[in-house]
Amino acid sequence: MVIPNAVAQRLKQAPWLRRGETQRLFALLDGAAGRTRAVGGIVRDTLLERLREAPEIDFATELLPDEVMRRAGEAGIGVYPTGIEHGTVTLKLGDLVAEVTTLREDVETDGRRAKVRFGTDWRHDAGRRDFTLNALYASMDGDLFDPINGGEDCLAGRVRFIGDPDQRIVEDRLRVFRFFRFSASHGQERLDADGLAAVTRASGDLGGVSAERVGHEMRRVLGLARIAKTLRAMTRAGILTIAEPLLEQLGAYERRAHKPNFVARLSLLLAGHSQGVVKDRWRLSNDEITDAETILAAAQLLIAFRLNEAAYRYPAALADAVEIAATLAGWTEAGKSAVVQHLGKIDVPHFPLSGGDLVARGMRPGPELGAELDRLERIWIESGFALDRDALLKQAQR
Repeated sequence: MVIPNAVAQRLKQAPWLRRGETQRLFALLDGAAGRTRAVGGIVRDTLLERLREAPEIDFATELLPDEVMRRAGEAGIGVYPTGIEHGTVTLKLGDLVAEVTTLREDVETDGRRAKVRFGTDWRHDAGRRDFTLNALYASMDGDLFDPINGGEDCLAGRVRFIGDPDQRIVEDRLRVFRFFRFSASHGQERLDADGLAAVTRASGDLGGVSAERVGHEMRRVLGLARIAKTLRAMTRAGILTIAEPLLEQLGAYERRAHKPNFVARLSLLLAGHSQGVVKDRWRLSNDEITDAETILAAAQLLIAFRLNEAAYRYPAALADAVEIAATLAGWTEAGKSAVVQHLGKIDVPHFPLSGGDLVARGMRPGPELGAELDRLERIWIESGFALDRDALLKQAQR
């Protein structure tokens, strides 16, 4: 495919390509001679005008890893052998961090890791990548190198495996999850029929993929704007286990929310699954689980119309909690708007009592004091924060 000139110019004029640090790395690694090119997401998303503020840059090179490390070290560039067994070296120049990977071909694979050998065949390197839209390269001058005609798929939003989908999956079974992620992020949730059939065939053979790697992909999936169709397809293919009512809720949340996000969706998953199942399946952090549980707790208070308590206990979670509450309770837009308006009128003051106030009235420090303080706090919340310190002390038990 001949890339339209206006699209090709996006590469040549890309800020990440023109910056001095990028050009210095190209020069260091014989970019002028065509021995090093930028590859993958940075090229793909430049063509699509979808770059983030601080995009990641990956380089492919004919140079062997030891040579890359030697040159970088002599030039005073930070160098880290982050994936040396696969030919990947990370370079740091100023605030630019780039991964440099020697051209490779798989020799042996078990679906989790591959034994590789290095080479200089760019078409062979392209052929071992996952999807056609990711096998795109750019020279240091911004010339596109598209050895397997992935540019057409890239611009059309088609996510297709390179060559035999089953073979690509055997090489790395994480590609099952990446197929769905890219179909959602770059394919408008359109699923290539051959790819879908292949990932469905592989669904029963994913046990060897680490929970950490799966979790990394699922975090990215759950953070995308539109994924309801994708999650349903993953469930039908046997990749995920999500009950139909929860799928409906995830779809309803997506339609309602102004900006769907990972943590809010996670709170819905926690409402439909045990915390341990979700956390262990994707190796989620304690902080991620806590944030999702906070949103869910706030949403449950809103559903019970304990709006003052929600505003007092979980002020930072209210925006997401309203969307989750509306989804779980089936509120209309008018009902949700009424709750939002009410929350906007709540001015939450500081709780006027402390444990010291109760000690001064003769209570001993300990569990009973804490329980009494909690009881008075609930009374204060239910009063609409109207009771002051003296009024609360009058209700205190000695």
